[in-house]
Parts: sequence; C-alpha cells; structure tokens
Amino acid sequence: MNINEVLTRPEYSFFGDDVFQSHPIMFLTFGGSIAYGTNTPKSDIDIRGCALAAKSDLLGLTGFDHFVDEATDTTVYSSGALIRLLASCNPNTIEMLGCRPETYTRVSPAGKLLLENRKLFLSQRAVDSFGGYAYQQFNRLQNAVAHDRLSQGEQEEHLLHACERAIDHMNGTYAELPEGSIRLYTDESKKTGRDLEIFADITLTHYPLRDFSGIYNELQTLTRGFAKLNNRNKKKDLPHLAKHMMHLMRLYLMLDDILAKQEIVTYREQEHALLMDIRNGKYLTENGLVRQEFYDLLEVKKAKCDEDAKNTELPKAPDDDELNELTMAIHELALKE
Repeated sequence: MNINEVLTRPEYSFFGDDVFQSHPIMFLTFGGSIAYGTNTPKSDIDIRGCALAAKSDLLGLTGFDHFVDEATDTTVYSSGALIRLLASCNPNTIEMLGCRPETYTRVSPAGKLLLENRKLFLSQRAVDSFGGYAYQQFNRLQNAVAHDRLSQGEQEEHLLHACERAIDHMNGTYAELPEGSIRLYTDESKKTGRDLEIFADITLTHYPLRDFSGIYNELQTLTRGFAKLNNRNKKKDLPHLAKHMMHLMRLYLMLDDILAKQEIVTYREQEHALLMDIRNGKYLTENGLVRQEFYDLLEVKKAKCDEDAKNTELPKAPDDDELNELTMAIHELALKE
C-alpha cells in the first residue's frame, strides 16, 4: 500500500487545514496492522505522524499535544509531546520510529533529524513500558478466556489470582507493602447469583495515602474490567481475541529487539508467519479457548526478554543532555520558519 496514494483521498483533506499550516508536518507513516505487516484486506488504515511546534507554542501560551481524526484513525503528535513520550519508550509512539523507510512521507528537515536520532530514545525504560503494557494485555486475555470456560466460583478464583499478581507487580511502583498487609481470599458469598466472593483483610500503618490510593485504583480497574466481560459477545469477539493474542506476542518481539539489538523493528517480516497464524486463530480451540501452545510460546519469548533485561547494554534512561540538544535543534527550525 502506497501512503502517498492514501493521503490523496478526500477524507484526508484536513491535512490542508490551518492547524497544519501553523504546525508543519515533520513526517507521516502508517500505524497499526499495516505498520506491523499483519494487515488483512479488512484492516483499517491508521496514519501516525508528528507536526513541528509553532513559534507561538514555544514562545507563547498556545499549543496542542496531538491532533486526532477518528474517522480516518489518524493521530499526529506535536514535536514536544512526541519527544516526551519517546523518552519514556512509550510502545505506541516508539514504533513510529521503526517503520519501513518507504512508508514515511512528507519528511521535513526536522522530521529527518528526529528519525535519524531514534536510538537516543532507547533505554531500559522499555522494560517497564513494554513489559507493563504486555502484562496488562496478558491479564485482559486471561480474563476474557476465563469468562468462556469457568463457573462463577472459578471465575472469582481467577480474578483473585489476577489481583494477587497485580499486587506483586506493583512492587517498585508504590511504597513497599509489609508482608501480609493485604490478604485477599475467596469465601462464601451472600449475594444473589454468586457462590464465592473475594474478600480482603487489610492492615497498614503509616502507609502513604497516595500510594494506597494508586493500589486501590489499579485493583478497581482490574475488577471492573473483568465484570465488563460478562456482556461480551463470544462469537463476535473471537477474531478480536486472536488479534489481541497476536499483538501481545508482537510486544515481546519488539522488546527483545530493543533490549538485545538496540533496534526498533515495527514491521515484523521475520515473524510474519507466526503472527498471522496467531491472528488467524491457529492457537484457539473451536470453543474459543487459548491453546496451551500459545502460552508456551509466550513464556519462551517473555523469558528471553527477562534475560535481555539483565544483559542489555542500554542505559537506564536516555541521556538528558543529548535529548535536550536534539529537542533544541528541532525547535530552532520551528523558530526559523
């Protein structure tokens, strides 16, 4: 698919609007399945890009973080917002720097400068950003499957284990929880339609309120997300489940490249067959359950990423001075324009 031909379509006429007159495009490229090489004839076209900050953004009070056109699945970040997200190794933005060369268009001098310095944004922060995102996606996958094959009581036990894993995963994010301070368990429920229910015994002293609030909010989000699955259409969601599985694998593949090779590889040519097998349902049973072979493949790749994290040559964080110099060089072009 030729990106320049796509952008000539009438629905992309907004690129001629005033916002992009004052904020010149630095680069545009494909996002989503087309960027990964896992698209099908029915796949949507996603456009991603970056726009140079206007002089008024840098010296005045105006500005925007990103422009979104939902009708065309287009997102264009401002240069400042994108650089901040890239510095955190945000999975949804770092992939914009690793697309195939022929899929970039409208690349300005500022865009060229950003793309040529893509490796400045790579650091061990990818472990938390990619790993944390993959962890959330994995929980969502397991929760969806649990609703298809488990009784209410078994579902409650599944949610219990998910909450316990979430608490373990929070170590390092919030103040360390004293051992045994939050005890979760299932017991007989007095509520109609429930056999079992999760209960909590919490004993905390002199614990930071904001950290406790963060833990509570994460557990609440996990519990609410699990409850919403009761309303899903299983037959309709099977293709979405397979796609979800594919993207989970892709996250670990990208993390492996970043940590082991210091490279951003968005287009997954070498793993195309594997990813398409996953997307096409090879690792789902006829009843829509995830085959153990998929979990085995995922565990192998996760273990590889864990090993990469121990041995990576990447710095713990990007060099602030280098990123500052790059940002100034890009924004000096904005001031000149």
